[in-house]
Amino acid sequence: MSRSEEGAGNARSADSVRGWFTGRLPQDWFTGPVEVTIDREEITVIGPIAPPDVADGASDAERSAAADGRVKAFREDTRERRMAIAREAEHRFDRKVSWGVSVGGERSLFTHLAVPVMTRLRQPERLVLDTLVAAGVARSRADALAWSVRLVGKHAEEWLGELRSAMENVERVRAQGPEGQK
Repeated sequence: MSRSEEGAGNARSADSVRGWFTGRLPQDWFTGPVEVTIDREEITVIGPIAPPDVADGASDAERSAAADGRVKAFREDTRERRMAIAREAEHRFDRKVSWGVSVGGERSLFTHLAVPVMTRLRQPERLVLDTLVAAGVARSRADALAWSVRLVGKHAEEWLGELRSAMENVERVRAQGPEGQK
């Protein structure tokens, strides 16, 4: 998807990206549908993999270690094909591709971008970041801002989901209008 297509209907474009990955990924990799998240710079593909079989009564530590082992094995076993698929997708959609898996309710990202985002903050907001740095919660203002965004995202997920859904509906309606039906 080129940058010019981006403004012509993000919901429609997101559907085509998801559809492409659904069709392109080997069917034996994942135990269910993949989650494809798209922004201006990156496409993140996260697929569910089967949890490892552990003995009845296994401790949480054993289960966690077994899941970590399953994730590492999947990452190593699929590396070459994932890289080839990512190259195709990066050429086709003009975005970097990041990968991850979910196993037993836990998500593991293999690769993902850290993209700089410019922002202007007034002193009261900067003081919040400086407090987080001084308290050792973050190493820098940038880390403190990233921490704050993750915290808001975690606690506002339902609201953000409703907002994203509403935005998708607006994009669908826009695409049906006179400008979207060229």
